[in-house]
Amino acid sequence: MKIKFKYSDKIPPIFRNKYFVAVASFLLWITFFDANNLIDRIKQINQLHRLEKEKEYYEEKIAREKEMLNKLRTDDEYLEKFAREQYMMKKKNEDLFVVLTREENKHIKK
Repeated sequence: MKIKFKYSDKIPPIFRNKYFVAVASFLLWITFFDANNLIDRIKQINQLHRLEKEKEYYEEKIAREKEMLNKLRTDDEYLEKFAREQYMMKKKNEDLFVVLTREENKHIKK
């Protein structure tokens, strides 16, 4: 004996197929409701790519800084140039003139 519902004729045949309903329910569950749903997984993958790019940037920056540190420890002329440019140091008998560009001048508070 088959049970026939009142409005079963108005439902398209594909939605009456139990396999289609099971697969659609499974996909809906995985996409939105599961603890490891598809939307969160995509966000995590994007964040992973962003963090990998940041890691590459910082590794390159560390390599440059190590190279500069090594140069500062070994080359006295470079050390003197660095001290003059970064810390505005000078010898006793010298005058120091600071020339600012327009961009540097914007950041100075008056």
